Amino acid sequence: MPDIKARLSEEVADTEWKDLKPHAQRDALIVVEEPLNLLDVGVAIALDDVQKVQYWIREQLVQKPTVEYLSACNAEPNKKFSTLIVQPFVIVREVKKAE
Repeated sequence: MPDIKARLSEEVADTEWKDLKPHAQRDALIVVEEPLNLLDVGVAIALDDVQKVQYWIREQLVQKPTVEYLSACNAEPNKKFSTLIVQPFVIVREVKKAE
């Protein structure tokens, strides 16, 4: 079996909100907050590492988007996100603009 982290790393992509909206509508988005790494979260979900994922959820580092978050994203359809698909989820992290 190929290394899951290497395989998933090839699938990380930047995507605009307008392309993620259908996934939000089917309640498939998972938002990853700093300081977590998108790829590490994807690997934990793919390997069904329940303990790790539950810890991140408790710490509010991994969560479903709130209504407020979705509204803010809908107001900016070109907002960029790093994304990773780990069926049935789309794991996302907002790409911060350089200041």
